[in-house]
Amino acid sequence: MSRKQGSNGSKKVSGRGSGNKRSTSYSRGNAPIKTQGGFTKPSDSTKSVSPRKSNPDEIRLNKYIANSGVCSRREADVHIATGLVSVNGKVITEMGYKVKIGDEVKYDGARINPEKKAYVLLNKPKGFATTTSEGKGRTVMDLVANATSSRIKPIGRLGRNSKGLLLFTNDDAIADKFTNSKNGVPRLFHIELDKNLKLEDLKKIQGGFKVEGKLIAVEEISYIEGASKKEIGLKIKNTGNTIIRTIFDYFKYEIISLDCVAIGHLTKKDIPRGSWKHLTEQELNTLKML
Repeated sequence: MSRKQGSNGSKKVSGRGSGNKRSTSYSRGNAPIKTQGGFTKPSDSTKSVSPRKSNPDEIRLNKYIANSGVCSRREADVHIATGLVSVNGKVITEMGYKVKIGDEVKYDGARINPEKKAYVLLNKPKGFATTTSEGKGRTVMDLVANATSSRIKPIGRLGRNSKGLLLFTNDDAIADKFTNSKNGVPRLFHIELDKNLKLEDLKKIQGGFKVEGKLIAVEEISYIEGASKKEIGLKIKNTGNTIIRTIFDYFKYEIISLDCVAIGHLTKKDIPRGSWKHLTEQELNTLKML
């Protein structure tokens, strides 16, 4: 028996048996199995198996942590192994554990986020609900849909028929500043009532009063200079506008118009109604210092 090298790179095996000639060719792409007696075709059992496709909605936990800016992937592995990381309330120590973007991941008790921090200031028009839920008609999320790829949400809320400034972010530290009733961020509202606000009622609101045993307090309240006494300015630290309704319902006034004109040092300057802008670095730093 002799072996000859074919011109196409394949090997030809020839030999003599009972007078009949035979030849078998194997191309390089049909990888043969070498045995003691020569080459045989690969069996079905030796065919390669395609690797299992990964879920594009999942990400390794160490990468999630690294993307959040806490540390490197190697350092994240150490933190995971020592029990400093939890996912949806459960401590995870498994290497290679995968999470979804929507999972609640905490490092050393504080929630972390792998997305780029975004801060969007909207000048809300009437007719849009302040909600992230679908099926609620037109919402403020429709107005900021193209602002960023990060999953931002509004801080506090304005009623569907209210207007003015609304801040969106995915930064929990900033959101917490607004929900802290003692050290929160003040918001200034321009309010129009159905009738003149009596001076005695204005003084009662300024001094604070109780509704069903709960103290209602504001930062400031005053008449709008150059306007009728139906129009007032009201500054509060509460993130919602429910408290404003509570105040004027208590004193038998109806709110005709409510406009948030300032959030801390942030104003509506250069933001047309229905438009938004990203906070500048200086605006963000000032907001963090409030």
